[in-house]
Amino acid sequence: MKILSAADVDAALDDLALIDRLDALFRAGCEMPTRHHHPIKEPLGPHSADAMLLLMPAWTHGPSGRIGVKVVTVFPDNGKRSLPSIYGQYLLLDGTSGATLALLDGTMLTKRRTACASGLASRYLSRSDAGRLLMIGTGALAPELIRVHAKVRPIRDVAIWGRTPAHAESLAAALAASLPKALGRPIAVRAVTDRQAAVGEADIISCATLSKEPLVEGDWLREGQHLDLVGAYTPQMRETDDKAVWRARVYVDTRAGALKEGGDIVQPLANGTIDEDDVIADLFELTRGLQTGRLPGDNASITLFKSVGAALEDLAAAELAIEV
Repeated sequence: MKILSAADVDAALDDLALIDRLDALFRAGCEMPTRHHHPIKEPLGPHSADAMLLLMPAWTHGPSGRIGVKVVTVFPDNGKRSLPSIYGQYLLLDGTSGATLALLDGTMLTKRRTACASGLASRYLSRSDAGRLLMIGTGALAPELIRVHAKVRPIRDVAIWGRTPAHAESLAAALAASLPKALGRPIAVRAVTDRQAAVGEADIISCATLSKEPLVEGDWLREGQHLDLVGAYTPQMRETDDKAVWRARVYVDTRAGALKEGGDIVQPLANGTIDEDDVIADLFELTRGLQTGRLPGDNASITLFKSVGAALEDLAAAELAIEV
């Protein structure tokens, strides 16, 4: 059995290779039951915060089939003990015998596959000449998303906005030093404080936040932009307002997940801004050619991709990681 640490997983996964693997598995499909949520009542005793155990299984069939399950724990009170609130591990099994193949760090696996799912969507939905990226959010996913978007499209300028300007400045400085080497070409990275102006200037706007209030307004958008919404993973959260969703051609990673969990889709569905038919396609339909993304020469459409994550993505990433 292989055991891959966070550093091992990070080193094993190439962004473009993982995007290709995600494309292939969305096209082929796999068994993917709804993720399991198991509340754990007051694990530290009376009046402590409830915890959550999440299980995300997926498997493929045939002689080369694999079974995978991600186990994630969320313990909100861990911060009081200087511990991470979220832990994750991924177990990969042989699909023909059930034998254990590998145990991989689930946190790094999730970061890498999440960013590459956005990269896959960008291949279908953003303009091929997109040169300016705005990153809203400065957390762990931000550098991953910036790097992947800059590999998929010829990004030459990256603007970073965060609620804490010092965090945006720090991330911009770090990426200004490391990103040109990772890409093999020059790229400018800067922090910004005027979010509205930065939205108007960007070709791609990527959001990875825990916001419950819209950070991107429809009135700020212009023709030809692509919105990549990765945060706001519960129905109560939002990264865009209703007008942004109404103006855009809407796509999701999976209909089963995004239409029930992602607030940027759930809320405008509930208030009648859009209906389910306005969600043009998910990644299954895009990769199989059942629906179209941005057509060549389309510089006018605003596209919106909402991601909430799928067990298929974890399985694809885990398989690729152990093959290296």
